Amino acid sequence: MQPQPHLTHSAKNRAQGLLSGDVLPAIPVMETGRDFPIATLMQHKARTHALLDIASRKYPTRALVALDQVSRAWLKRWNNPHLEEIDAVARTLDRPGAYFFSVNYEWGCTCRVAPSSDRTSARLIRVLDWMTPGLGSNLVAARVSGAPAGPFVLLTWPGYTGVLQVMAPGRFSASLNQAPMRKAVGLFYVDWAANRRRVWSMPHPTPGHLLRTVSEEAQTFAEARRMLIERPISTPAIFSLAGINPNETCVIERTEHDAKVRDGSHVAANHWEAAGWYGHPRGEDSAGRARLMSGIAPDFDPKFPWLVGPILNENTRLVMVSDARLGQIVAQGFEKTWPATEPLELTWKIAA
Repeated sequence: MQPQPHLTHSAKNRAQGLLSGDVLPAIPVMETGRDFPIATLMQHKARTHALLDIASRKYPTRALVALDQVSRAWLKRWNNPHLEEIDAVARTLDRPGAYFFSVNYEWGCTCRVAPSSDRTSARLIRVLDWMTPGLGSNLVAARVSGAPAGPFVLLTWPGYTGVLQVMAPGRFSASLNQAPMRKAVGLFYVDWAANRRRVWSMPHPTPGHLLRTVSEEAQTFAEARRMLIERPISTPAIFSLAGINPNETCVIERTEHDAKVRDGSHVAANHWEAAGWYGHPRGEDSAGRARLMSGIAPDFDPKFPWLVGPILNENTRLVMVSDARLGQIVAQGFEKTWPATEPLELTWKIAA
C-alpha cells in the first residue's frame, strides 16, 4: 500500500502523484561482498549508463576524455587503493566519464544525528540533494558482507566506489555532506577553480573513499569517530555519525588535515558551524535547511511527514533514516520533489 503523506504544500504534490495510479518501483536490494561497486554495476549496468547519459550532457566527449585522463593520473600519482576497481568500472562501461565522475561531486545535503525518541539508541536522518536527475530513481541498496569489521548496508549507485551513506548494524550509521567552498578571492567561479586545483595537489583519499574505509574497518562508534577526525582527505567534508547508544552522536567538520567536532545531537547542512572557518554554502538555503532539520524527530515513518521545503527541493534524490542498534533503515528515492521509488524498509538482524 502506498504511503499517504501529511498534506503540507509539498506533500500534497507527493500525495497526488501517489494517488494517480502510478506504481512506484522498489529500490533493488543486493547481497554483495566488498566488491560492491563491480557487483552492483554488473547487475544494474543500464542504470549506470542512464545516469552517465544525463551527467555527461554538458560535457563534450573530448572534454570528458581529457577529464578522465587527469582524474586517472591523479589516482595513479597518489597510489589510490581503488584505482584498479575504477579501472574495471571504466572497462565495463567502455565510455568516457567513469574516472571523472568517480572522484568529482557537487551536491547539497541535510542531516541530523540524535537519540531515538525513546532514548534507547542513536539515529541518523539523511537527505541528499544532487543536481543530476535520475539519482533518486536509480538508487540501489547493497548489503555488504566480508569486511574486517563486519557487514554494512549502502544506499548507492551501480559502479560507484565510494560511500556517501551507510548503516553498519551493531556499529554505527554515517553520512557525508559536501563542505562549503573555500573563499580564495570571493568570486564564486574563481574560487571554484582554485579549489579544484588544490584538490589535484592532494595525496589523500576522497572523503567518500575514507568513509568506505571506515565502513569496512571501524568496529565501534569511537573508532569510526577517531578515523573520521584523524585521517587526511583530499577535500573538505562534513561527516555525520551515530553509534548504537543514545549518547553516541556527533558531526565532524573537516578540512584536509584539521577537524572540528560537535558531539551530541546536531545537524549538518553545507555551511560551517565551526567558528573561524568560512566558505560559500552549498545547495539551496543551507542555513534554512539546518534550522528546519534541527526540530525533526528521528522516527521510522516511511511517509516522511516532515519532508518539506527547503529540506525538500527540486534536487532532492534520497531520504533515509537509520538506526545501527536495530540494524534498520527506511529510505526512498526522489525526483523533483516527487517520490521516485517505493519506501524501502530494511532490517539486518544483528547476531547475538
